[in-house]
Amino acid sequence: MCGFIGIYGPNGSDVALEIYEGLLAVQHRGQDASGITTFTDKFHVKKGLGLVRDVFNERNMARLRGPLGVGHVRYPTVGVGSNEDVQPFHMVFPMGIAMAHNGNVTNFLELKERLALKGVRLGSSCDVEAILYVFARALADRVKPIQKPTPEDVFAAVKVVHEKVKGAYSVVAILADVGMVCFRDPYGIKPIVFGQKKTEQGTSYACASESVVLDVNGYDRTLDIGPGQCVYVDVDRTIHQRKLGDKPHRPCIFEWVYFARPDSMLDDISVYRTRRRFGKELGEQWKRSGAPVPDAVIPIPDSSREAAMAMAEAIEVPYREGLVKNRYIGRTFIMPSQGARTNSVRRKLNTIPLEFAGKDVLLVDDSIVRGNTSKRIVQMARDAGARKVYMAVTSPPLVSPCPYGIDMATKTEFIASNRSTEEIAREIGVDHLVYLDREAMNEAARAGNPKLEKFCNACFTGEYPTGDVTREMLIAIEGERCSAQIAITADAAQA
Repeated sequence: MCGFIGIYGPNGSDVALEIYEGLLAVQHRGQDASGITTFTDKFHVKKGLGLVRDVFNERNMARLRGPLGVGHVRYPTVGVGSNEDVQPFHMVFPMGIAMAHNGNVTNFLELKERLALKGVRLGSSCDVEAILYVFARALADRVKPIQKPTPEDVFAAVKVVHEKVKGAYSVVAILADVGMVCFRDPYGIKPIVFGQKKTEQGTSYACASESVVLDVNGYDRTLDIGPGQCVYVDVDRTIHQRKLGDKPHRPCIFEWVYFARPDSMLDDISVYRTRRRFGKELGEQWKRSGAPVPDAVIPIPDSSREAAMAMAEAIEVPYREGLVKNRYIGRTFIMPSQGARTNSVRRKLNTIPLEFAGKDVLLVDDSIVRGNTSKRIVQMARDAGARKVYMAVTSPPLVSPCPYGIDMATKTEFIASNRSTEEIAREIGVDHLVYLDREAMNEAARAGNPKLEKFCNACFTGEYPTGDVTREMLIAIEGERCSAQIAITADAAQA
């Protein structure tokens, strides 16, 4: 899970500040590293480990000039998360290209080996570098030196990427003196939106991983780039579009469950309204199951808040804010180690005892992965005086690793693996537990855009939409992630 923004502004403009604002809007998608690359007559680069506000300052922003630019915030699913892995990546030969992405290349290790056989040694362990080289090589095979690529050249190069690069990815690239290219993987698993706005200097174009990035910069969302689709804005600011495949659209349902901001629109579906529908259906399930009636419904902030409000309405129980979040602590789900996740829970959340003391409370969360965080929050509720603690979850049990860009490495990490709902309830210490039915979850999301037939549900079912995920591939990805975690732990120990 990462966040990005690419902008092609009018000639004479500087887009770095808009990129910076966009990255702040998607900081929730990645907290490990940030980077911006712009282009005038050369590339201007500033990248570093840390939050956007920590990486950039007035001095380095001043040198990020030019009307073409791309920015990125990263949370690593591939690599150790070192300085060498920070996006965007760029090259100046055989042509100038800077690129960023969101997702995960499932055949990254294979691509690295193939490129090495051709004499190309990647300088990082970040999978976007492989996408960059595949795209650049395919483009160079069609375009002679000094020539500018035609739309057909760009589409042909993206088609090669689709053929050679497996997994889930949405990509933005800027081509020096040429334009901006935005494309999505053949199944459209990772989101990408496109927009434009009128300025005094002319029209500016932008693409991003969430629509909120466009909103904060005053762009109108004009297109959700579809599965296998490419959008190319050329040097004359003419927009060219092409659908390059015929695979079924399978967007990741977890975007609406957890990842995206509630004020975003993805694939023409409101995240906010979808979470409200999750909560309403969860409330109906709660009533149908004969579950006990709580005294209050309390969200585990932040992504479950909308669902908790709707659930409280459905079961006709007061909604209360009983857990206060420290907004200066990162999202524990994407913390790089279990130790970091565990230690941060108490720093991240604090109870309002008056909302728990002597009450039967229903906690609402978006998901339960390993169960460690849930267990600690339940204990916090009991320590605050709760008589009974129940829990409702706005997604089904997670049982399968995700190779598409969610850091769920192994089946053994999931608390739901080989456990019943009752066993999970005992493990995390709640008196009653209800998960949202999977088909009800899908229907709630589909209600926002009936044209979408199905969503990627692989983490709930083990059925991977790309059809090429093997046990060996999952083991290789798991091994790479475990190696990265060992490296992170070793670095922390030395520090």
